[in-house]
Amino acid sequence: MAILSFLLNLSGSVMLLLFAVRMVRTGIERSFGASFQRWLTDSTSLTGSGATGVMLALILQSSAAVALLTSGFAAAGYLAFPAGLAVVLGGDLGSALIIQVLSFRLDWLIPLLLTVGGFLFVKTDGRRWRQAGRILMGVAFILISLQLLRQTMEPINDSAFLPAIAEYLARDFITAFLVGAALAFVMHSSVAAVLMCVTLVHIGALPFAAGLSLVLGANLGSAGIPVYLTRGMGVDGRRIPIANMILRGTWALAALLVINLGFDPSHLLIVSPGQSLIYAHIAFNLTLLIVALPLCRPLERPIQALMPSTVQTEPERHDEISVLDTDVLDTPQMAIASLKRELLRMMGLVERMFEPIQSLYETGDKARMRAVRLQDNAVNAALLEIRRYVAAIPLDAYTKDEAKTVRSLMEYAIRLEAAGDLLAGQFLRTAAEKRDEQVTLSAEGWSELVHMFEAVRANFRLAGNVLISDDLESARLLVMEKTEIKQKERRSRKRHLQRLSDGRTDSFQSSDVHLETLRALRDLNGHISAVAYPILYRNGQLLETRLIRNIEDETED
Repeated sequence: MAILSFLLNLSGSVMLLLFAVRMVRTGIERSFGASFQRWLTDSTSLTGSGATGVMLALILQSSAAVALLTSGFAAAGYLAFPAGLAVVLGGDLGSALIIQVLSFRLDWLIPLLLTVGGFLFVKTDGRRWRQAGRILMGVAFILISLQLLRQTMEPINDSAFLPAIAEYLARDFITAFLVGAALAFVMHSSVAAVLMCVTLVHIGALPFAAGLSLVLGANLGSAGIPVYLTRGMGVDGRRIPIANMILRGTWALAALLVINLGFDPSHLLIVSPGQSLIYAHIAFNLTLLIVALPLCRPLERPIQALMPSTVQTEPERHDEISVLDTDVLDTPQMAIASLKRELLRMMGLVERMFEPIQSLYETGDKARMRAVRLQDNAVNAALLEIRRYVAAIPLDAYTKDEAKTVRSLMEYAIRLEAAGDLLAGQFLRTAAEKRDEQVTLSAEGWSELVHMFEAVRANFRLAGNVLISDDLESARLLVMEKTEIKQKERRSRKRHLQRLSDGRTDSFQSSDVHLETLRALRDLNGHISAVAYPILYRNGQLLETRLIRNIEDETED
């Protein structure tokens, strides 16, 4: 019974630690949205890319999250291999630094974080404030989980079982190394795994030598997480995590052999065992970054030879093939699911049109503009197919709610087609005007537009999740994002007019381009966000009107 209670308490504290780390990361990702792409791709040197990786890991509290972001951008062609590998190596160091911050005894801070975080998340409506509350509560949960972990392990320090396991791991450093790698991989969080090892060493449940081997193994295991998670990605995306695992695994194994065979690991005890373990973890990742950073460019060719790109002579475009299934028209749930899949495909076509628009404002590439216009034909064709499909549906045989769902999906298809027309029309005309008239946007104006582009880009992904899941909370978040983009558009317009009143020549010359782009981005986001309204309406989360009362009632009073 005592063993069962111990295992239950241990698994509970570990699960809370994993949940808390994920909660903090989710809050930060929702707050910053697509800004991560600009941070990742703006660096012009490997040192800058490494520093970017450190900062992103400090924000996301996960080196695996940084590696996944980097792999995604590399697969999309936004990030070169050397810069991407430097970002991932920097992310490993940032993750190690986070452990130092979280290892401090901050139990006194828990009630304050819960109070402030809970108030912000429950009582405020602003997206940034709610996500700030989520982050604060997540940090509080991390501290609580570490407190529970210490309380769980302390009573068994005097047992015969734990010292025997600890002594075995201290003697067999290879086994400890493999256990640490497996622990980090299974937990899918190097931060959580290393924090657990540090806590066990701090309370004396594990000797320092065993903890050191476990942490070195955790470094290898954490490098395997993004390799596993990107297994379905293209070759360009998988090269970076695999190169990182090769470098990280080689360095970890070398450090393990040098420390355990070259000298006594206790010589690394410069302060308390737990703190010395954190210092060793930081030193490992810092030295890896220093040694591996100059190798990022030379490694590109060997990795490309190891993982060559697959060349297709006739590339298939599965997103241009309709997925509507006419055989399930008499089955409402299947027909609705088929409609949703087709709408998701149509949304992907519109998103593919949107992706190059920001760069077209800078380059004015005529060939890419023509390609965007041609893609609009596929969007129009998708709407035509959906219209025919809906027309063939026997709505009389559907329930009232099912018929409403079909109509709402049809209306969303019309909105997506309007979004495609906006991209092929207003956006391209404005980009061509900027190119032909050699308009240069002010630095402030362009920065404001970039943030708008990033926000809309993030809402494409969120709208796709809402379409598939029908999740009420995601639908509310999407509408709040729409409101925030409207507010950004108003603020940018006011700042632009203020620059005009200040006599800024660059703002005067670019006024039409700036204002037209702002309005087009707002309208595009409105089309994309429309998927949320039927869900909100069904759940009673949407008002019929924003007017306070009927005007006739007002005059009668």
